[in-house]
Amino acid sequence: MVFAVAAAAGQERFVRPVDEASQDASFLAFRTKLIAAAERKDLKYVMGVMDPKIMLSFGGHEGLKGFRELYPKEADFWEAFLPVIKNGGKWLSEPGSAKIFSAPYSFSAFPDDLDAFEHHVIFGSNVNVREQPNTNAKVVAQLSYNIVKTDREATINRKTGPGEWDLKADWYKIESLGGVKGWVKAEFVRSPIDLRAGFEKKRGKWTMIYFISGD
Repeated sequence: MVFAVAAAAGQERFVRPVDEASQDASFLAFRTKLIAAAERKDLKYVMGVMDPKIMLSFGGHEGLKGFRELYPKEADFWEAFLPVIKNGGKWLSEPGSAKIFSAPYSFSAFPDDLDAFEHHVIFGSNVNVREQPNTNAKVVAQLSYNIVKTDREATINRKTGPGEWDLKADWYKIESLGGVKGWVKAEFVRSPIDLRAGFEKKRGKWTMIYFISGD
């Protein structure tokens, strides 16, 4: 069965996948090796391409010391890193500045006229929107790369550990700009200012200069 988006679909806006990596053959080759290393969970390789002063937060975390502080559990890093480097990106450059590849596309291709704190992106094609936060609930629509708003207070979290704050979003209550409402699994809803990576060529080698979220 094919589910229609809404009668007001003309109001919908999208952040569709874009990948400009192939514009630089050396970077494309570098990223291919980096993705392969991440998929086999080769932390030594990935840390080897990090800049010694890689920026990891706006709270002062930088370099390998900051990395170990932020990611004491290696599994948490892989879960965060793979969706970033496997989902395209764009070249960011200004006159007189270094050329930087920014990934994923959901950050670099997000429209400037929308508030990045208030909006999210459907991170996938034909993503089910359900009537209730349950995989058995009725599918009311399917969205592909739409920009949506989320009801933060209604977010359904799941426990990831014994601590009070060991929580992770499991379901988001969303409304698309065209009026589609319902619940979407959190893995398919991404903030444009969620974690992203930046890569710059230094001394002839591609280097990851930041892995950061926020604005």
